[in-house]
Amino acid sequence: MPGSKVMKALVYHGPGKKAWEEKPKPVIKDPTDAVVKILKTTICGTDLHILKGDVPAVTDGRIIGHEGVGIIEEVGKGVTNFKKGDHVLISCITSCGKCEYCKKQMYSQCENGGWILGHLIDGTQAEYVRIPHADNSLYPIPKGADEEALVMLSDILPTGLECGVLNGKVKPGDTIAIVGAGPIGLAALLTAQFFTPSEIIMIDLDDNRLKVAKTFGATHTINSEKENPVEKVMSLTNGKGVDVAMEAVGLPVTFELCQKIVAIGGHIPNIGVHGKSVDLFLEKLWFRNITITTRLVDTVTTPMLLKTVQSGKIDPRKLITHRFKLDQIMEAYDTFENAGKKKTLKVIMTNENE
Repeated sequence: MPGSKVMKALVYHGPGKKAWEEKPKPVIKDPTDAVVKILKTTICGTDLHILKGDVPAVTDGRIIGHEGVGIIEEVGKGVTNFKKGDHVLISCITSCGKCEYCKKQMYSQCENGGWILGHLIDGTQAEYVRIPHADNSLYPIPKGADEEALVMLSDILPTGLECGVLNGKVKPGDTIAIVGAGPIGLAALLTAQFFTPSEIIMIDLDDNRLKVAKTFGATHTINSEKENPVEKVMSLTNGKGVDVAMEAVGLPVTFELCQKIVAIGGHIPNIGVHGKSVDLFLEKLWFRNITITTRLVDTVTTPMLLKTVQSGKIDPRKLITHRFKLDQIMEAYDTFENAGKKKTLKVIMTNENE
């Protein structure tokens, strides 16, 4: 309600517990803050990890979510790039732009930010959100831009590109495998094609997601429940394995699979969020010139991806399978959590409360 000091939000109450409930509307705390009215937001696989209790830093009472687009409601006195009424894309990563890590473009490690939305401070699955360091953590939305497509730029597209494709050093002619055909794996598939790999092998347990992957540009798909993925990859690569094996799930078994299918001199870029220890087969890898990388998305590629989406070179809207009103968020979570049954990729929730 206009003028109200409360809002509705999705609140975490410990492992397996969440509620759509009233919370105080956010206010400016620091001069560099902005308060943004959410227009559209989504749910991330990381939010599911939070709800399982895999991210212990998230405490009872936290509003979760770190993706979205909106309209600026209010700015602090120190904000110079934005004003009330501006249409903005919210980055999942908050960056002060001044600390040692920000100066190295490692915004995810910002000493005064990083991944804090929906993690250490209240997030975007709400009617309003406070964005610290607004000048460096928001992006202006061009006139006529597709809001739904741009929500995919808050997190999954830069994550797939930076943590998977760029960390994996994908280059023209490479053979790559992406283990996990969920939204992040598909984002990696879309952005890998910037570098014209010769083959892209998608591995998953879900035939529907593998079918979607084919339409997104995968050259081969493997259902790892129905056939041996190691044997299949080796048969497709003349026994050599893949140049890049991306882990896009966050489970021990999928990380182990990447170790088994990577070629000599290859890269294993980890994208998935891991809540448990994994086995490292160093006795088999130490002499094979393998590079294993980890990374939290830095969102340094977001401006480039904005241009790429605007030009129509990629269409992230294809990742959206279900749409809800924001106050239907519990139903949206059920749909996202039961992706196999409901053929879900990304869900979009629209705030219609004016």
